[in-house]
Amino acid sequence: MVKPDQVEAMIKEQLPDAQIQVYTNDGEHYEAVVISAQFEGKNLVQQHQMVYAAVREAMDSNAIHALALKTYTPASWAAAGQPV
Repeated sequence: MVKPDQVEAMIKEQLPDAQIQVYTNDGEHYEAVVISAQFEGKNLVQQHQMVYAAVREAMDSNAIHALALKTYTPASWAAAGQPV
């Protein structure tokens, strides 16, 4: 079973500047909020592809069954009323 902090570390390896929050209820289905300046100029699909690339190996091996994502640039996170 992959722990949320391990998922966070995988994403952080690909997006070192990211602020990441990972949640799970059952150890197979995860939700992540990822805030990264590397998302600037990328559409939502491209942002998600960047995160999925970071966890691809764990998903391919079914260690992670599902990952729901919410991705933001620092500006879009702040615009949503959240502190950066």
